[in-house]
Amino acid sequence: MIPVNRPSIPKKAKAYLSECVRSGWFSSEGPFVARFENSFARYLGVKYASSTSSGTAALHLALMALGVGPGDEVILPAMTIASCYFAVWYTGAKAMPVDVDEETYCINPDLIEKAITKRTKAIMVVHLFGHPCDMDPIMRIAKKHRIKVIEDAAEAHGAEYKGKKAGSIGDMAIFSFYANKIVTTGEGGMVVSNNKKYIDIVNKLKSLNHSKTRFIHDGIGYNYLMSNMQAAVGLASLEEIDASIKKKRAMATYYTKQLQNIPGLTLPIEKPWTKNVYWMYAVTINQKSARSRDNVMKHLAATHGIQTRTFFYSPRTAFKKSGLYKTYRFPVAERLEKTGFYLPSGLGNSISEFATTSRALMHSSLSKTT
Repeated sequence: MIPVNRPSIPKKAKAYLSECVRSGWFSSEGPFVARFENSFARYLGVKYASSTSSGTAALHLALMALGVGPGDEVILPAMTIASCYFAVWYTGAKAMPVDVDEETYCINPDLIEKAITKRTKAIMVVHLFGHPCDMDPIMRIAKKHRIKVIEDAAEAHGAEYKGKKAGSIGDMAIFSFYANKIVTTGEGGMVVSNNKKYIDIVNKLKSLNHSKTRFIHDGIGYNYLMSNMQAAVGLASLEEIDASIKKKRAMATYYTKQLQNIPGLTLPIEKPWTKNVYWMYAVTINQKSARSRDNVMKHLAATHGIQTRTFFYSPRTAFKKSGLYKTYRFPVAERLEKTGFYLPSGLGNSISEFATTSRALMHSSLSKTT
């Protein structure tokens, strides 16, 4: 089986973990946590970074730091992981999705302003699959309406928008360090900002919201801490980020060269104002093709042992059982949920696996009846 994302173990991970064991520091109080946070902030070019137990926790904390709560609304894309919606709902606010761009699959800036109401507190953008959103118009809209911007850069470590790192543009940003990410801690996340006040709130809330006196609390708090051992792996991974991005981009170049002439298959793009880090190599199948996306995925798995993964679902589908968004329409997201899937793209996947996947797709008869 060729997995859709085979992780790569950082070279220094074992040495750093051994240092944790020797020192006896396993918990969040260990020194690797601050080292990782400081190194990550420097890499992005931001002032502050605060590690968390997951990307979802990071989103929750960022929203709370911005004061999002009951009665507020947060605009977000109609094509993203459910964590974005959950984090909004954790605060008691409403998640207000808008459709995504046809080419980048990121939130469509042209649709944002129509979704703004008197209750809109923030815009959450998601740099999907490693391609940055078009941030300039989004930031102009946010400034005009005096609302905040959170960047979800969970899949975009090292991606760039007009020379700026994804995650360094909005009021706050979050990252995920799940095992399949470009920088990984196994499980974990990070909140970043140039605003110390926001990070101070995050640091307080993520550690049980202690008052100045420990074990006396200023309200509800959370246990969203990253361990010293996770941070040790994260630091080792961060030290390899340039090589990791180079490998991701080489993977994308290879796939594009091999697959560009397959009828009915749309390949990922890189807008001229971005640097795409191709977290996953995401493709779509034209709905007029003889074989559906699902049939192609089944063929790749059953015949060639190749694992693939569908795109995220639009909110109408993802939250169908809850009855939410049933009257909403998201034409682009609803098309992508039926036609989009990504190919084996992990840092641990090999060029031979990319070659096998390419050959299998070239012989999958996308343009022929079966």
